[in-house]
Amino acid sequence: MINTTEINTAIAAADTAIMVESAAHLRQAIDHWQQCDVVGIDTEFVRERTYRADLGLLQISDGQRVWLVDPLKIDPLEALAPLFESAVVTKILHAPSEDLEVLLHTTGTCPEPLFDTQIACAMLGHSLQMGYHKTVGWLLGIPIDKGETRSNWLKRPLRPAQLHYAALDVCLLPMMHRELRSRLQAMDRQHWLEEDCDRLVRKARAPTIPAQSWMRINGSKRMDGVALAILQKLACWREQEAARRNLARGFVVKDAALVNIARAQPANIDELSSLDIMHPRAIERTGKVIISMLEQVLQSGSQVTPPPALDVQQRKLMADMRDLVLKKARVLSVDPALLASRRELESLIFTADDDEVPERFLGWRKTIISDELMTLKEQSA
Repeated sequence: MINTTEINTAIAAADTAIMVESAAHLRQAIDHWQQCDVVGIDTEFVRERTYRADLGLLQISDGQRVWLVDPLKIDPLEALAPLFESAVVTKILHAPSEDLEVLLHTTGTCPEPLFDTQIACAMLGHSLQMGYHKTVGWLLGIPIDKGETRSNWLKRPLRPAQLHYAALDVCLLPMMHRELRSRLQAMDRQHWLEEDCDRLVRKARAPTIPAQSWMRINGSKRMDGVALAILQKLACWREQEAARRNLARGFVVKDAALVNIARAQPANIDELSSLDIMHPRAIERTGKVIISMLEQVLQSGSQVTPPPALDVQQRKLMADMRDLVLKKARVLSVDPALLASRRELESLIFTADDDEVPERFLGWRKTIISDELMTLKEQSA
């Protein structure tokens, strides 16, 4: 039951947010948060030219008060680790994948147990991509201003409008958690959320594997094995270079340039320059390294097996699987993407019989959809 008084209290807390700008004040706040059953958490960060997002503000609320932690004045933030790892304090975030990444980098850990209000809404029939502001409107009937979404959160001083916006993004999360948890429990879906949130945290904690970074690059289709081996080598180097320099991947070398280099296989700096895909200063800085890597791959004879493409029979299986997902989603009144995306279905199709089923299809999805998907796969063999 939505309590208007609680809503008003939370909104008022956003109007009087507490700034935390010293390590001593942060420790005092942590002592309070560790006594709470739940805390809402949000972050504001900037990620334009850097490999890692730069945290500009950390917001935490118990539903009655809001604290705005300034990471530019308190560094490092490892003092938050015991709170984030406390098993008795539930941490509520909305669509937290990027938040988890930046918090892991700045505090050394991820907040758990986690309650993702976005996934919770999807399990109650809404889009898997529903934003925070629409969620607040649907669940609490409150319009939230989005005017400061693209603010520069690293510039100081932060404007009052920015601080108010940031506080509004977190003050209602404890109330939203209670309402969503109640609805999930009524539908016996609370354990669905727990599984998916645990998976989110595990994914956030998993280290990046530079050798696999080429797989995220578009344009690799119809490349032969040699070109893919070159792309793999270049993408691995770029990932490591981007992390070392804390520079966005595209500011080291753009995806399209990597693809073109792998296809054209220039033999020297002049041929690389003639492709007209990199700035002369970038070629001056990295051209010799790139040519050297090309030579290494070509001399070694290395090849990478291209990702498999669906054949005619598998395309028919994909269509049948997607039909099943749609039917199940209608019965459950959920977004089909909550059950399985096309990419996830493709991974299931390409899973060998003696391989483990992808984790996404285990847990609560197994009896809901996965067993029937596997039956379709067996029947199509």
